[in-house]
Amino acid sequence: MPRSFGELTPRPQMSDSLVVCEVDPELKEKLRKFRFRKETDNAAIIMKVDKDRQMVVLEEEFQNISPEELKMELPERQPRFVVYSYKYMHADGRVSYPLCFIFSSPVGCKPEQQMMYAGSKNRLVQTAELTKVFEIRTTDDLTEAWLKEKLSFFR
Repeated sequence: MPRSFGELTPRPQMSDSLVVCEVDPELKEKLRKFRFRKETDNAAIIMKVDKDRQMVVLEEEFQNISPEELKMELPERQPRFVVYSYKYMHADGRVSYPLCFIFSSPVGCKPEQQMMYAGSKNRLVQTAELTKVFEIRTTDDLTEAWLKEKLSFFR
């Protein structure tokens, strides 16, 4: 029987469409303040998707954390978003403090979880107003050498 014009279409299942999660308003404010921080040490904000609320939320914050230490804080089998303020020493002696967005998307995590993170990544990057966006498929990839190599493409 054909559908009548006013009938609502059923909502697609998670596997049929990309779910785009909102960004928690408190996290938005935290990211805004993080962008303008005055400290010169490395710092990180780790974020996760709250599946029930369909929202990206703060998981943990770190001050004075190296890429290797940060790697130890990321779950090996679950995706996470990281905004990392890194003290970058350029070859010519200049120092800059790039804000890097790192999407940790490990091989072997649940497909529906993967889709929620993938669908929410762009909104989060836009919200945080970041341009240095990187992805790792295993937490072992997150090293200082890897980060310096990625940042060398930005002059």
